[in-house]
Amino acid sequence: MPWFVKIEEGIVDKPEFDRYVAAHKAYVQELIAKGHRARTGYWAERGGGMLLFEAESMDEAKAIVAQDPLVKNNCVKYKLHEWCIVAE
Repeated sequence: MPWFVKIEEGIVDKPEFDRYVAAHKAYVQELIAKGHRARTGYWAERGGGMLLFEAESMDEAKAIVAQDPLVKNNCVKYKLHEWCIVAE
């Protein structure tokens, strides 16, 4: 499966953002359980982060991102890219 990356920037204040972090983490665990090999994290300087995962297609990747609680609750703006691995 191809890899995809959602690079995000927070657009709400931290208390509002933090309301949805637990749901986001639970969603990533669901993705892992479904075989998407998902990983999530934030930039050390704060203010944004990344979700890395496998999906069958860009359409599936878009559907996955649309269900992310941080996206559904308008906490982040993001860009979604297919990531082409050149070395492992």
